[in-house]
Parts: sequence; structure tokens; C-alpha cells
Amino acid sequence: MKKKVLFLALVLVASVYISCKKEVTNSDNLNLLTSHIWTADSLLADGNDASGQNGLLEMFKGDTKFNEDGTGYVGEITGTWKFSNDEETALTITSDSLVIPVTANIAELTAQSLKLTTVFPLPTTPVTTAKVRMTFIPK
Repeated sequence: MKKKVLFLALVLVASVYISCKKEVTNSDNLNLLTSHIWTADSLLADGNDASGQNGLLEMFKGDTKFNEDGTGYVGEITGTWKFSNDEETALTITSDSLVIPVTANIAELTAQSLKLTTVFPLPTTPVTTAKVRMTFIPK
């Protein structure tokens, strides 16, 4: 009889522990960022289109996908990404295709729009940077 009571007590404790376990939920920004394949709408450097042939942002042109596991692609660039701060208002993209990791501020993130701003080194004079704004829409 004691064994049955002890067994039932263990089962009860185990079920309470399992049911009280906190479920991990994704943040709104993570859900918004990873729920779409995004398509480049405009790629501007210093206010000018930089997505054309030999443009500073040509390799960012096309589709973009941020996966929940931190992998993804931006145009021709495949690599990893992560939020750069606890507020999830900036992200860093790292890839062998990039000379340095790109950290961008999330200027806007909604179900219909993703706007990133950053500075990007100019290939001719890497100490000089261009102000970049990349705008994406869901595909």
C-alpha cells in the first residue's frame, strides 16, 4: 500500500512539474522577421539606387529570408544573422561573402514592410562609408 501511495505521489509531482514548465514563445519581432520571404523593394546608398550592375548593394538584390535558427540569405549573400540588442531593434548579418559583418538598425518591421538602415564601406575607399537604406516587402 505504501508503495502505491509513494508511486502516486511521484506521478502527481511529475505531472505538476511538467504542466508548470514555461512554454518558450518567440518575440513579435522574431515572428515578423521570420514569417516571410522578403523581396528587395529599394536599395539606397546615400539616397541613390545602388542595386544596379556594379552597384554597392547589387549583391543584396532579390529575395531575403531570415530563419528562426539564425541562418538565412539576403539576395546573393548566405550566412547567419542575430538580433544585436535585447530590444531587437538591430540585427547583424555575417557571411563569408561580406568583408565585415553588417549591423543594421531596424527602422520599420511590420507584416507589410521591413526597413533596415546602416552604413556600408565603399569598396574604393573602405574608410569612407555610405548611408544605406534597404526596404523589403513580403513576397
